[in-house]
Amino acid sequence: MAKANINDLSAFVAVARQRSFTRAAANLGVSQSALSHTIRGLEARLGVRLLTRTTRNVTTTEAGERLLLTIGPRLDEIDAELAALSELRDRPAGNFRITATEHAAATVILPALRRLLPAHPDINVEVVVDYGLTDIVAERYDAGIRFGGTVAKDMIAVQVGPDLRMMAAASPAYFEGRPKPRTPQDLTAHNCINMRLPTYGALYAWEFDDKDGRELRVRVEGQLVFNSGGLIIEAALKGMGIACLPDAMLTEYVERGELEPVLTDWCAPFAGYHLYYPSRRQQTPAFALLVEAMRYRG
Repeated sequence: MAKANINDLSAFVAVARQRSFTRAAANLGVSQSALSHTIRGLEARLGVRLLTRTTRNVTTTEAGERLLLTIGPRLDEIDAELAALSELRDRPAGNFRITATEHAAATVILPALRRLLPAHPDINVEVVVDYGLTDIVAERYDAGIRFGGTVAKDMIAVQVGPDLRMMAAASPAYFEGRPKPRTPQDLTAHNCINMRLPTYGALYAWEFDDKDGRELRVRVEGQLVFNSGGLIIEAALKGMGIACLPDAMLTEYVERGELEPVLTDWCAPFAGYHLYYPSRRQQTPAFALLVEAMRYRG
């Protein structure tokens, strides 16, 4: 009977989920050639091809997809049980990977880690900045941070920041000689700085609410498009157009007079940052400490 050890199966699951030998090798901490050799050996012992390789991507065969669906969840359970053994240690310990936007990482994760890590030297955290709607299960993250309204219903979500509002703002220099917009529709006459959403590749439609609470989405136009909130802010500060971002990202510039907000009556609050993780994830003491350190208490 064909046999495969758990390391070979873990290697296969990593490649199948990442759909890339390069990314999987980086996550596993091995060379790409060693990983490819492991997969070839596994396929030879099983007598079936598990992956189809092209110059651009890697996909699972029918046999590979069946193995992934069967073995993947079991390996996740094994990882969770091994992590749970840290309960038997004198000190909470664990290595965690979290994905978040740069702003969430700076305003939520870093302050929490600054309080938590000095007292718990065996807890290690890797933060990966990503503006896409990352599948944390497929990408093997322990948790992610998103706005509350975008978290999948099968995830556990913990509020880690206050409710937010979108804010449209530009520099005083930009508004010199230009009338400020009084309604969202007036934005069509302005140079607006767009954001490219990495997950879908589309431009973000600016969201407002009318006086009756109905949601309005405005497709704005402008000469600049970025996929980074930081660059949008820099462009707005330089008088290159109107930015539209969560108010927490712009408030300090407004308070210093570097940006002037507009359409404030049209911006309703929405659920702020939430930490989310799979509902089936078994909480270890270390992970529980991490969650509590980030929890928003108002």
